[in-house]
Amino acid sequence: MSEQTIRSTIGSFSPQTALPWFAAAGVYLLLIAVAPRLLADPDTYSHIALGRWILEHQAVPLTDPFSATFRGAHWVAFEWLSQVIFAVAFALGGWAGVTALAGAAVAIAFGLLGRFLLRELQPTASLVALPAGLLLTAPHILARPHVLALPVLVAWIGALVRTVDTRASPPWLVLPLMTLWANLHGSFTFGLAMIVPLAMESIWRTPRSRRLDVTRLWLLFALLAFAAACLNPYGPEMIMVTFRTVALGSALSTVSEWRPQDFTHIGSYELIILGAFGTALYLGVKLPLMRLLMLFGLLHLSLSQVRHADLLGMLGPMVLAKPLAEQFAEIAAEKVRSVRFGTRPAGLLLAVLLTLTAGLSVLRPDIAPAANISPAAAVHAFRMAKPGTIFNDYNFGGYLDFVGIAPFIDGRAELYGEAYVLRHARAVALRDVPDFLRLLDEYRIGATLLPPAAPAVALLDRLPDWKRIYADNVAVVHIRR
Repeated sequence: MSEQTIRSTIGSFSPQTALPWFAAAGVYLLLIAVAPRLLADPDTYSHIALGRWILEHQAVPLTDPFSATFRGAHWVAFEWLSQVIFAVAFALGGWAGVTALAGAAVAIAFGLLGRFLLRELQPTASLVALPAGLLLTAPHILARPHVLALPVLVAWIGALVRTVDTRASPPWLVLPLMTLWANLHGSFTFGLAMIVPLAMESIWRTPRSRRLDVTRLWLLFALLAFAAACLNPYGPEMIMVTFRTVALGSALSTVSEWRPQDFTHIGSYELIILGAFGTALYLGVKLPLMRLLMLFGLLHLSLSQVRHADLLGMLGPMVLAKPLAEQFAEIAAEKVRSVRFGTRPAGLLLAVLLTLTAGLSVLRPDIAPAANISPAAAVHAFRMAKPGTIFNDYNFGGYLDFVGIAPFIDGRAELYGEAYVLRHARAVALRDVPDFLRLLDEYRIGATLLPPAAPAVALLDRLPDWKRIYADNVAVVHIRR
């Protein structure tokens, strides 16, 4: 058999083709290994419940279908497609199906990121950026709609950055991605916003004689992207959800993922940021003005809200790849490179391994949401008492949605508004005792479902009108006498 025949049989491709997907497979295997960690957020319950509601009614909700106090109020299910997908995954594979889906989405996103980086950087440099991005993203890797949007985020921003780097026309072919993104998760507004700085950089780098034409092309692209985003059940109103979330103001600080980074102890975020800036200062890295501003924008988002560290981890390397490759030849990707080895058998083996991993994960008994957000026994006691409207802790709202009990509050803060969320937080923390008592009467609360450590629990134990009927290490139930 000739050498040419052997190569044709076993296949050949460059590291740009192979390495990103082997890295993605590694990410997937890691996430399957820690699958219960992906179910640590109470909103996962709510998203599956909403997905089931949409499938049962064959329509998206126009009003709140769950809350005890806001039911019937206008509300936009801005993550409806992700919620349907998660509901289907749960119906087919239970919690293992949900985690397998979320893990696959994250793995694909990092595969796309690796593919983008290897166009500009050598494998060694790319394999430094990918783990750093994974560490920054790790706290926000949860079975929630935003992880399904991560591959779209990377593909969209990658196409825009690549267009600017190669001085090409706007990437018209990715416009359908904006429609998909707008139906998956509200972060699509970030994708729309990123058109502005990248378009400005493209225009700035264009010779003056052609700037007007390039400006028109980018303006048309932005208008078409906006139109593509409006192809959803709610139309342009989807975009307003972002502004409603921002309008929550100080109420955002009551939710851990919306709080600023915590620097009271050294963590992976601080080590990566300090290491990156120290390396940049030592090497004398220089960035184009627009890339510097984009990097600072990503850094600001990640500092101001914990949940946005994934934007810095995944998009930061994409913004920096081309400028770094142009400055440092030793990390720039070689333009002509071909590595030949038995890739088809390796690819087949990898596919079988991943399939077996996903299949075996179904047999794991520990893949279930965390106990501290799943007050199953307490809810059973509450149902037996049938006391009426319940006042629940924020972290129990998702579970109540899931089991069909109307919550006082759940993770949809944009529905409740700043005043309501803050009042609830003050009540649970007992910062204003008279207002807490007024709240119980105002909303005709018949029972409370709170964690044992909540200050309000100790007060309810002492109030003559309230009786403790159940308690464990997850939740305490009081009913009105």
